[in-house]
Amino acid sequence: MKIFRPICFLVFFSYVQCQTLQRSLLATALRHINSQNYLQENLRDITSIMVAQFLQKLTYEEVQTIVEELVDLTDKCKILKPHESPSECAHQLMTTFLEHICNNQGKAERQEFSDCCNINNKARLKCFLLYKKDDADDSDVFQIPNPEQVCETDKENQVSVKERYIYEMSRKYPFLYGPTILTMSACYETAVQSCCQEENKTECFQMKLEPIRKYIREISWRHHHLCEIGVKFNHKVAKAVELVLLTKKQPKTNFSEIARLAVYIKNLHQTCCEGDVVACVLGRSQLMNYTCSSQSIPSSKIAPCCALPVPFQGECIINSENDDKPDLPSLPLSRFTEDRFVCKQFSDKQDDFLQEFLYEYSRRHSELAVPVILRVDTVYQNLLAKCCKLENPLECYSHGKEMFQRVIRESHERVKNHCDLHEKLGDAYFHDRLIILYTKKAPQLSAQELVMFTKNMAAAATKCCPLRDEQQFACMEDLAKLILGALCRRHEAEPINAGVGHCCDDSYAFRKPCFDDLQVDGTYISPPLSCDQVISLKENLCKAQEEEFQTEKQKLLSNLVKQKPYATEMQFQSIIADFAHLVEKCCQAETSEMCFREEFPPHIFIGPTLSVKLVPKMAAEIMKQLEDNIYERKGKNLKVLNIKIKLEHLKNNLVV
Repeated sequence: MKIFRPICFLVFFSYVQCQTLQRSLLATALRHINSQNYLQENLRDITSIMVAQFLQKLTYEEVQTIVEELVDLTDKCKILKPHESPSECAHQLMTTFLEHICNNQGKAERQEFSDCCNINNKARLKCFLLYKKDDADDSDVFQIPNPEQVCETDKENQVSVKERYIYEMSRKYPFLYGPTILTMSACYETAVQSCCQEENKTECFQMKLEPIRKYIREISWRHHHLCEIGVKFNHKVAKAVELVLLTKKQPKTNFSEIARLAVYIKNLHQTCCEGDVVACVLGRSQLMNYTCSSQSIPSSKIAPCCALPVPFQGECIINSENDDKPDLPSLPLSRFTEDRFVCKQFSDKQDDFLQEFLYEYSRRHSELAVPVILRVDTVYQNLLAKCCKLENPLECYSHGKEMFQRVIRESHERVKNHCDLHEKLGDAYFHDRLIILYTKKAPQLSAQELVMFTKNMAAAATKCCPLRDEQQFACMEDLAKLILGALCRRHEAEPINAGVGHCCDDSYAFRKPCFDDLQVDGTYISPPLSCDQVISLKENLCKAQEEEFQTEKQKLLSNLVKQKPYATEMQFQSIIADFAHLVEKCCQAETSEMCFREEFPPHIFIGPTLSVKLVPKMAAEIMKQLEDNIYERKGKNLKVLNIKIKLEHLKNNLVV
């Protein structure tokens, strides 16, 4: 299932149908240019992307200054001699750019990577890449402060609006591929031109820019994930991912063509991930040109994409649906578990043999997510490694089909149980449960990090679980790989614990099952509950936004779990529920202040607002409730006893 298809088609089939004269002319012209011309015509924007993605702290004006300083070299890329290739020019531009930074010590020191300048070019590039900061989760991309002002600027200087947008996207999403930035900046430009003609410009901007914002955010997540695979795992894993994706999208294409394209695309991903924007744009353009110029386009689903202008072909093809599954005989797949010569093929040409298995399995199971197919592939590799050492290997590996089915069944059951729980608990309580589970697995993360991480997991369940069975399975597996990939990048930057490290590093295919099975980190020793860990709302309690209040409750929940990871879920939820109940009660009272004074202990109440401090004695009281397990059973419910702490009991500890 394609997660981004609705967004993709909203973007490409709404905005590509441009109503402005300029865009119509652009569409007509770009249908007939080759990849090199496209590269040459957009070199300035491409260079801006490269500079802004590496030098994220620079202002727009500073980025443009560097672009101007590199303009002589970019001009050379526009006028190439017959023996010169665009890729060589791209490499030269990247090398010159890094030299330029290192020769300007002020910029190098400001970016905090002056140490990169003391090493050679290849190692230098890797060093620079380590300093890229992807903060896509922190805030939305490129907010429009004043639509009227944007429209006035667009009227006066159309280029600056588009260039400014390219700058903002590039610095915020340093792993977003250059071709995507060029495409979405064209979509943004069209939206601005359209909305500036509307009476209600603000409403128009919100409506037309929201799908662009969502697409950029989510595709950037995917690009960063692909970059992580290329860095963390060997080239075989990266190639296997591409082979599965290509086979699912083009199941009628023969194996040799799929295998060849998989290598090309894997290498293209590496180029894009290394920040070589010129080579990335060139490589993507050449790939799309090859795909669309084939005598028979490999998939009926991508034929409409090839009719689009060059900038839009790539995003459209990448996000197109998988082609219809062909009628395939069972024999080609059966030979991998029933042929007596399997071990000889496995021994003679292991890589080719396993790739062919992956190809045959993927084209017959396009409904499965990539990680699930890779699990089957891993099981098959391990099976042959074991069986081919035996006297009768056929008897051993003939059970492969049943093992493959078991892998799929177990993966499916995990997702089904996950979604059943989501349906039973509802969004809010399901999120709380995830916080409890993952705080136990990774207590070293801050409460804020745990809330945000589990928020993404809860959102995935909200999105995927209502889908029909097959789609639900693929959707959850697909989003889980991205969410866990982000967690593993966090671990890579600052190690969390050995269990998380094992799940991140051991097997890409089995990363999700590993995290599902991860238990409490018994090595973690929580520091005492500090004075600012219980609640930190600074607004009036009754005026706090619901989302803000929920976040604070969940941070409190996470901090409580860190203190007592072996306490029951009901114990945690009871304390949180009681807290929320008392807040609601007092906010509805005629005199909220009096209610707070009577109901809340002094560590929480200071006048009509929440304190950001917690007295140590109160922390001890909360922990004591968990330790002593002071609950009584009433039917199927557990009720917290003595949750209220008497005012007199803590009067001397009041934080002022």
